[in-house]
Amino acid sequence: MPILRSTFIALSRNRVLRSFSERSSVGRRLSSRFVAGMEIDDALRVAQAVNQQGMAVTVDSLGESVTSEVEAHQAADVYHQLLDSIAARRLNANISVKLTQMGLELSPELAETIAEGLAKHASATGNFVRIDMEDSRLTQVTLNIVRRLHAQPNLRGAIGIAIQSYLYRSQADIEQLLADGIPVRLCKGAYKEPEEVAFPRKAAVDANYIRLSRMLLNSPIHHGLATHDEAMIAAAKSFASQHGIDPGRFEFQMLFGVRRDLQRRLVNEGYHVRVYIPFGPEWYPYFMRRLAERPANVLFLAKNFFRS
Repeated sequence: MPILRSTFIALSRNRVLRSFSERSSVGRRLSSRFVAGMEIDDALRVAQAVNQQGMAVTVDSLGESVTSEVEAHQAADVYHQLLDSIAARRLNANISVKLTQMGLELSPELAETIAEGLAKHASATGNFVRIDMEDSRLTQVTLNIVRRLHAQPNLRGAIGIAIQSYLYRSQADIEQLLADGIPVRLCKGAYKEPEEVAFPRKAAVDANYIRLSRMLLNSPIHHGLATHDEAMIAAAKSFASQHGIDPGRFEFQMLFGVRRDLQRRLVNEGYHVRVYIPFGPEWYPYFMRRLAERPANVLFLAKNFFRS
């Protein structure tokens, strides 16, 4: 439903509605399906519960496009606390970070310095930082930062990146990332992009997702396939089986609160699953993008909002 998707993406940028929603009890109640809570302890509690179900997690402290260097360092401090808490609690968890939250739009140098500090902390605690991909304006600078950091000998294996299958450029980007040995999370993409840079039709996005996932599966690096689309999952499983690729060489990644039944089924079938757990008071843009991705999410919320 392109119109519904466009509507929710537009709403994700509405500052007035965002301000009201993030401060209202109704908004928080609606968001609780997809957001673990407002505080670090909420995220850690959910992460432990997901681990107990046999799944790994990645934790995201929600927030984008900070407006000052102070805010960027404050956002980074939350992730440093997460890395220490994950180590202390021995959770099977890593972290996912947006560079705009680390000050990318203020200064790429600032964002790179902060990301380097997080990657060094992750390496010291035996953990891993995934750099999320944002809209296409930031694709190249994000790739440049990740490649430079990963090139540092002490950070190899401590940092990876997300790539979006709806961008025309993604195959060339993945070829370069594989040559560099950088772990990739492959997703379809959740931003509104012009036809000049992204496939406009779902069928083309899906076809590219399958093509790119096969490139990743053929790689000796451990990659993540982020999707709830059963057709994409079936294609990956079939390719892996046909080519003798052990299920332990890759993982499926899925969002907290979305297709829990499918998550459990994949675990029971012997596949590795990692659940993306977002938390924090700045949940509104993320929440709206989840509604844009799957109309079924809107129906679910409508059916369940007034239940006790």
